[in-house]
Amino acid sequence: MNLFTEIHFDKVLRWTLAVFIALGAGSPLFPHAAKGEEAPVILALGDSLTAGFGVLEAESYPARLQTILRENGYPHKVVNAGVSGDTTAGGLRRLSWLLRHNPRIVILCLGANDGLRGLPVEEMYSNLKGVLEKCREKEIIVLLAGMKITPNLGEEYAEKFETVYTRLAQEFDLPLIPFLLEGVAGEKELTRDDGIHPTGAGYEVVTNTVWASLQPLLKKDD
Repeated sequence: MNLFTEIHFDKVLRWTLAVFIALGAGSPLFPHAAKGEEAPVILALGDSLTAGFGVLEAESYPARLQTILRENGYPHKVVNAGVSGDTTAGGLRRLSWLLRHNPRIVILCLGANDGLRGLPVEEMYSNLKGVLEKCREKEIIVLLAGMKITPNLGEEYAEKFETVYTRLAQEFDLPLIPFLLEGVAGEKELTRDDGIHPTGAGYEVVTNTVWASLQPLLKKDD
């Protein structure tokens, strides 16, 4: 080995070692890496309210949660699994594929479209229960977010709809956000023309609502 080769080899070796150390230490170049492992995943499973219908991707509540997590020193990665128009049946069908992300936590917010379509409440309950059972099998923590609907289908239907979430939260001993759109739904300055889907400002409120229930479930050294 000549002198030039020795110098070149030494530089490569030192550069490789520096990268290896950086990876092991959680370098800023790899913000989600913690102790050389993949970042724990938070899966936001929902419909258009999760997907961020009508706003920029960065304004959706999962994207805003990612920012809050990073600012507070949490290593978690948020995956937005919201699909506009999705029902509880659709979420249950998608779940097996989504579990490839190996989430530690699932934020479950489905049911709004079931209510808008007047689908049977017991089917909605059964679908959500199916999601929760699959998560329990994988020892995944679930944060359940409830929804409310207008009584245009009758007060009895609306009441049964809302109690699905409290019923499941009790059965599975889950943390529950009683209403994802608390303080947002029906507020003109915080919603789009439909009075339901949040604007960018509305999603800021939604994010704070979710964060208040999510933070107690997290560990910085997870």
